[in-house]
Amino acid sequence: MYFIGKRLCITFITLFLVSLITFAAFAIIPGDPALLALGIEAGDGQVASLRAEMGLDRSFPARYFSWLKNFLTGNLGNSSRFRGEPIRDMILERLPVTFTLAFLSLFFIILISVTVVLLPVKKENVAVDRLINTFTAIGISFPGFFLGVLFIWFFGIILRFFVPGSYVDYRDNAAAFLGYLIFPALAIAIPNGAIVVKFLRASVFQQLSLDYVRTAYSKGALWRQVLYRHVLKNACLPAVTLLGMITGEIFSGSIVIEQVFTIPGIGRLLIASITSRDFSMVQTLVVYIAFVVVFANTLADIALRIIDPRIRLR
Repeated sequence: MYFIGKRLCITFITLFLVSLITFAAFAIIPGDPALLALGIEAGDGQVASLRAEMGLDRSFPARYFSWLKNFLTGNLGNSSRFRGEPIRDMILERLPVTFTLAFLSLFFIILISVTVVLLPVKKENVAVDRLINTFTAIGISFPGFFLGVLFIWFFGIILRFFVPGSYVDYRDNAAAFLGYLIFPALAIAIPNGAIVVKFLRASVFQQLSLDYVRTAYSKGALWRQVLYRHVLKNACLPAVTLLGMITGEIFSGSIVIEQVFTIPGIGRLLIASITSRDFSMVQTLVVYIAFVVVFANTLADIALRIIDPRIRLR
C-alpha cells in the first residue's frame, strides 16, 4: 500500500506540473484569444469586454488556479471555433470512440504478443524463430499510418471488406461500428505488437539461459512447467513497462490513424482544434493526453511490483 500511495502521489505531482507548464505555454503564445474569438473586425470595447469575461485581465496565478478549479470540476468552458459548444460535451462524445479503438488495439497487441511468444522457444535460430524475427522486423519498419493506407487500399478498395470513410456511429449500429474499427486497430497493433514480441522473446531466451532454469530441470520439472510458472513471469517484466508506454499512447488518441480512417475521436479533434487555433480545446486535450500517459505508466509500475515484489521503483 505504501508503494501504491507513493506512486499515486508522484502521479498527482506530475500532472500538476504538466497542467502548470501547459497553461503557461498557452499563456505566452502570441495572439489574443478574445480577438481570435470575435474576429479582426471587433471593436476595442468588445475585445476588452470579452477579455474580462474570459478572465484574461487577471494575473497569471489567478487565471491558472481558476482554470484548474474549473478543470477539476468539469467546467471546461466553450470552444471558440466549434460553434461555441461546451468542450466537456465534445470530449465526452468522442471518448467512447477513442477508448473502443484503444481497447481493440490493446487486445490485438496482447493477442499477437502472446500467440507469437508461446510458439516453440526451446532453441534459437530455428526456422520458426527466423520467421518471427522477419515478422517483427517488417512490423517495426512499417508505421501505423502506412499500414492504414495499405488496409484501405487492399481490404477496402480491392476486397471491399469495408467502405473507406464510411464510419458508423456506435449509437446507430454497434456491430458496424466495431467492424469499421477492426482495421484501424490492426494498423495500430501490428507495429506495436512487433515491438512487444521482440522485447518479450529476447527476454524469454535470456531467462532460459539462467541458472534457475537448469535447477528446475534438474529437479524433474517439465519444460512447460518451467516456461509458464517461472520463465514467462520473469520475462514479462520489461514487456509490461513497454506495454504501459504503448497503452498511454493509444488511449490518448491515435492521432494519425484516426485521421487516415476518418474516425471522429480525440486525436482527430485535437488536429482540428490546432488547425482552427482553438486554444481552450487544445489545452484541455493536452492535459488529458498527459493524464492518460502518466496514469498508464503508473499502472505499469504497480503491475511490475505486483508481479515481482522484489522490484524497488523510485
